[in-house]
Amino acid sequence: MSEENKSYGADSIQALEGMEHVRKRPSMYIGDVGVRGLHHLVYEVVDNSIDEAMAGYCTKIDVWINENGSVSVKDDGRGIPVAIHKKEGVSALEVVMTKIGAGGKFDKDSYKVSGGLHGVGVSCVNALSIDLKATVYRDGREYEQEYSQGKIKYAVREVGPSDDQGTMVTFLPDPEIFTQTTEFTYDTLSLRMRELSFLNKGIEMSITDKRQKDDNGEFVRDDFKSTEGLSEFVRYLDATRSPIMSNVIAMEGEKNGIPVEVAMIYNSSYSENLHSYVNNINTHEGGTHLAGFRRGLTTTLKKYADESGLLQKVKYEIAGDDFREGLTAIISVKVAEPQFEGQTKTKLGNREVTAAVSQAVTDMLTNYLEENPNEAKIIVQKVMLAAQARHAAAKAREMVQRKTPMGGAGLPGKLSDCSEKDPAICELYLVEGDSAGGTAKQGRDRNYQAILPLRGKILNVEKALEHRIYDNEEIKNMFTALGVTIGTEEDARELNTAKLRYHKIVIMTDADVDGSHIRTLILTLVFRYMKALIEQGFLYIATPPLYQVKKGNKAEYCWSDSERDILVRDMGGDNPDSVKIQRYKGLGEMNAEQLWETTMDPERRTLKLVTLDNAAEADRVFSMLMGDEVPPRREFIEANAKYARIDA
Repeated sequence: MSEENKSYGADSIQALEGMEHVRKRPSMYIGDVGVRGLHHLVYEVVDNSIDEAMAGYCTKIDVWINENGSVSVKDDGRGIPVAIHKKEGVSALEVVMTKIGAGGKFDKDSYKVSGGLHGVGVSCVNALSIDLKATVYRDGREYEQEYSQGKIKYAVREVGPSDDQGTMVTFLPDPEIFTQTTEFTYDTLSLRMRELSFLNKGIEMSITDKRQKDDNGEFVRDDFKSTEGLSEFVRYLDATRSPIMSNVIAMEGEKNGIPVEVAMIYNSSYSENLHSYVNNINTHEGGTHLAGFRRGLTTTLKKYADESGLLQKVKYEIAGDDFREGLTAIISVKVAEPQFEGQTKTKLGNREVTAAVSQAVTDMLTNYLEENPNEAKIIVQKVMLAAQARHAAAKAREMVQRKTPMGGAGLPGKLSDCSEKDPAICELYLVEGDSAGGTAKQGRDRNYQAILPLRGKILNVEKALEHRIYDNEEIKNMFTALGVTIGTEEDARELNTAKLRYHKIVIMTDADVDGSHIRTLILTLVFRYMKALIEQGFLYIATPPLYQVKKGNKAEYCWSDSERDILVRDMGGDNPDSVKIQRYKGLGEMNAEQLWETTMDPERRTLKLVTLDNAAEADRVFSMLMGDEVPPRREFIEANAKYARIDA
């Protein structure tokens, strides 16, 4: 027997207590320990309050980001019970806060439907916090208990009488776990609160940032309350698009014991924007509820169009996709025991939901089409145009994807490819302009770094018909260079990444206004037609420096104005004029060596990974920035101008 085997005995088996396991493997519980996982802590606590609201006991939820970086969440629900738990022999509050798998959500009488349902929520937050305080207002009294890293500091104690009702949780994330950052982003949390207010109409929600004040000297704050729910959500998402119908089509009801809510509207755009939720969780990957919606929509509209005789003149066969072009829809279902599948556990697998949603959509649409014949006609005409456009787009795609006589797709002439063939190692830089492309070619490591220069500004895909996109030379080159095609077994419009040639695709543009515009155009193209690149974590943005600060032979680079000022002070001392500052407006201003050591060298560069935290909000922002409506774009620019770097 080898030494290795001998050492493997009973003592080698580690039995971790619940909280220890969470601290050892946090990503199993909250997804990751980066920015996304950090904000997930807040969502877990808020979800508990939402569950109280869904059960009918809570009407108001308040969130504060405190000066010290902690977060407080308060609701006016029943308050977590504080009496002694028979089985555990300690307060029920302590059980909820320190035991995995504890909570009222497993008891169907307490909560019919819940967002969490895995019982790990608030106890995980506790385990991953350096400090957490739970305050309960119940039966005219106030109680509290504090914890650190999931361990109690003292038994639950009564503070005194209180007229308040509900629960308040304040926690400070543990920097040992969240090594990247422990700083919460107000905008990220605010967006989620807005989303939750739409999904749970009638609940008052607020978020306050005690770290920053507005122009009036008040803490930055947002209040949300939706009276119409999903109809309001659809109008919010579609505010920058032109509707082709006067009202949102909406319904809510229960089918086969499953509460279903749907709201939808058709607009003049060419993109399909479907957003689905299960128990308030955004299901990015769709699932059975989305399949049910698509089935109900297609069969009902097709039946109506056939019966009305409107499709007689159509030369092309109508496909399911055609019924969804220019559609913005939100599907929200509440499922007592949801089963999730997919890579990110955001794909609903409950088979019974498909029929429930399909029936709900069929009933809703049938009534609407019968009552609104003019709008029904407008929808069918939109579908017919979509079929024609799809036929043209398919021909254009064929041209992009067609093989050359030599066998294999011919790579674009402008592409400077790398010698390595393993996609996991290879990187493709999308570079603005031929001059920067030339510098990048000289500075790169040709073993694994490929360069594709893009001439000028690519087409704005937000305002273009699909076949025009595939006719565009620069976009064609991108598709060909990447090795991707459109169409998978499951979805004819989905990006097929099976033959993707690079697992790092880096957008590298100038640090000026034009560069930002080109970057946004590329991001719009990827979001609308190559979303899988973002979802699979292949898309990055390069961060070239803004300044070179030089004194004598010593040169340093800076990525912000504040960095520049510190360096000038350090280098120049009493004589700041002795320091030479160079502002890089374009990549072409750097030589090959400078570009390599600041932006392309894996040892020293900083790449920003493009992620999709909130698909609904991304959809709204892209349509606003790149669409036809000017006023919302102006408002957005004015509101965000303080974050912009202006070159005077």
